[in-house]
Order: sequence, then structure tokens, then C-alpha cells
Amino acid sequence: MLMRTAEPTPARQASRLSAFRRFLGFVGPGFLVSVGYMDPGNWQTDLEGGSRFGYALLWVILLSNLMAILFQHLCVRLNVATGLDLAQACRERYSPGVSKFLWASAQIGIVACDLAELLGSAIALQILFHIPLFFGAIITALDVLLLLALTRLGYRWLEALVAVLVFTVAACVGIELLLANPPIAELVKGFVPTPEVLTRPGMLFVALGIIGATVMPHNLYLHSSIVGSRDFGKTEAEHREAIRFATWDSTLALCLAFFVNAGLLVLSAAAFHGLPEAVTEIGKAHQLLDRVLGVTFAGTLFAVALLASGQNATITGTMAGQIVLEGFLKIKKAGWIVRLSTRLAALVPALLVIGLVGEAKEAKTVGSLLVWSQVILSLQLGFACWPLVRMTGDAQFMGAFVAPRWISMLGWVATALVVGASLWFMVGPFLI
Repeated sequence: MLMRTAEPTPARQASRLSAFRRFLGFVGPGFLVSVGYMDPGNWQTDLEGGSRFGYALLWVILLSNLMAILFQHLCVRLNVATGLDLAQACRERYSPGVSKFLWASAQIGIVACDLAELLGSAIALQILFHIPLFFGAIITALDVLLLLALTRLGYRWLEALVAVLVFTVAACVGIELLLANPPIAELVKGFVPTPEVLTRPGMLFVALGIIGATVMPHNLYLHSSIVGSRDFGKTEAEHREAIRFATWDSTLALCLAFFVNAGLLVLSAAAFHGLPEAVTEIGKAHQLLDRVLGVTFAGTLFAVALLASGQNATITGTMAGQIVLEGFLKIKKAGWIVRLSTRLAALVPALLVIGLVGEAKEAKTVGSLLVWSQVILSLQLGFACWPLVRMTGDAQFMGAFVAPRWISMLGWVATALVVGASLWFMVGPFLI
């Protein structure tokens, strides 16, 4: 006799529907955070990694993304437990001298990130509209006006716009991957770690750039703040549910970012690896994509996605700058002042480099500048990861919401990898 499966009761269905609606209330911050994981800096490092080393660095992207998911979860846990973002918690827990050092480190990271966004958007404008790079950088610097208009609409409108731009980038990359038709066996092999990253010339530099472009220090400050815009509830059970739902939000968004990052490296490897000369410049990649993939719109899709990613990332850069300034120094400045000062700090070196090297050499120089911006981010990352992992593992500070020991251990391992890679980058060339 067949037994019938018990159908869900109306009460259980209502409970699931209520939980799903509550989860939807937490959707949004993850998309804002994911923007930093697919900005123009990622494009440059992924392009260079795929063109020079094929699929060999795919495992670095996967590892970086897993580390990002872990760190963003700790950001959620910190705010739910204490009501503080990472910058505020650092100011409260550390001495003024240490706090100001951490602020300076975070600010350097934000300027490096902003430099990548500015250059990426300027390159996209040059590709799409043939605007000289110098003037494209100036035009991009004026996006502060657009950002001011968006922030007045509120978080939900901002999150919706960011989500649309994120899906635009993912769709463009997905179409180009279908056109490239990469070899699946070689692609899968790229997810297996290899020790040659420590010995093969240039590979560690690009790998470190990928880590810096993926796990971005300002995103830790940003996420630990904006997740506080949600209603956590009043009971401990509701707070634990909030941690779970907010973690799902960021994890799902970061999975989309992983698809974009891995897709860019795979596209670069399939199209450019093995050519007589490695394609490490975004502008040159655009010119060759049409020819390599055999369709006339491939380069345009590439440029549209690049422009969307650059403009998208300016939103989170601005928000992070304001959060860091207010959290560490208790200085409440108007958003446009923070945005303008951060963008000027990135604009000045970019225009100097573009103006001094001349048009003939600017593409290669700008590409190097993009990679270096991501390496700088990687070097700053340890100063954000260390206090985050330490504080979320402190039972006295976190109370009932202290991170489980296994999560703390993974956090310390990830932090050690970041710091170790940064140290190796600095001293490795002298030892090999």
C-alpha cells in the first residue's frame, strides 16, 4: 500500500511565506557589496591573468570569492551583535593612534579603488564614443552629481539601480562566454591550485592583484554599516534569523560576482592566451574581441559592461568613504564633499600619468596603473581583516552572537593568506 506524503498545512505554508518575505527585506546590501567584486580593477587583473597564464589562476578567483563570502558574513555578524560598523568598532576598541592608522589605511584603499573605477570608466568612454582618455577621466570625475541625485531617492532605489547594472554586466559577460566556447577540460583544470604561482615570473603579482580586486577592504566597512539599515527584530531568535538572511543575501550576490570574475578570466584565456603577445590592455582587448570571436558586437558588449561596472562601483566607493570618515573620526561631512575629495585624490595621479606619458604609451601605462591599484588594495586588506576577525571572535564583545570557533579559525587562515601573499609580494623578488 502506497503511503501519501503529508501535504504542507496552511499554517506551515503561511510560515514559509512569512520567512520568505522577511528574507526579501534583507535583499539589497549584498548587491551593493558585490559591485566592488566586479569593478574595472577586476577586469584588468582578470584580463592579464587569462591572457598570460590561461586558466591557471581560476582557483585564485574561487579562493578569493570564498574568502569574500566569509568576511562579509563576519561583517553582518558584527553589526547584528553590536549595532556598530567596522570603523565604529575599531574606534571604540582601539587606541586613538591605532584607530587613525587604520583610518589612513582604509582611506588609501578607497582612493586606490576609486582610481580603478575612474580609469575603467574613462577607457569605456574612449571605446564607445572615441573620447580621449584624458577628457574621459575628467568627465568620469563629474559623476558626483549623478550620485548625489541617486542618494536622495533612498537605499531601495539605489539598490535597485545597482542590481540592474550588475545583471547588465553579468549578461554581457555571459553572452561573450557563449561566443568564446572555452574548452571545458582546461577550464575545470584551472580550479586546481598549483605551486607555480610562487615560482613562475609575474604570476604571483597578478594573483595578488586578483585577491586585491576581489576581497576589497572598503567593502568590509561598507557592508558592516549598510546591513544595519534592516530591521533585525528584538529577540535573539530574530537576530539569528537576520544574520542568516543577510548572509544569504551577500552570498548569492557574491556568487554572481564570481561568475563575472571567472567569466572575464575564461574569456581572456579562450580569446587571447597563446597569441604571440599577451593582451594585457583593456582597449586592445576590445579591438581584438570582434576579430577573435567572429562577431561585430563583441567589443561593444565588452565596453558597455565595463562602463556599467565602473559607474556602479562609484556608488559603493562614495558610501564607503563617508562611512569610514564618520566611523573612525566622527566627522560628519556632506556626501558631496566626501565624494569630491576622494575623486580628486584619484583624479590627480591619473591625469598626471595620462598627460605625461602621451597618447602612444597611455594604454599600456594605464593598464599597469589599474593592476597596481589592485595590488595596493591587497596590501591594505590585512588592516581591515585582522580587526574584523578578532572582534567577531571576542565573546565578551559579541555576546551570544560571537562567531563559532570554526568560522573564526577560517577567518584567521584567510587573513594569514592575505597578509602572507602581501609580504611575499614585497620580499619575494629579492629571495628568488
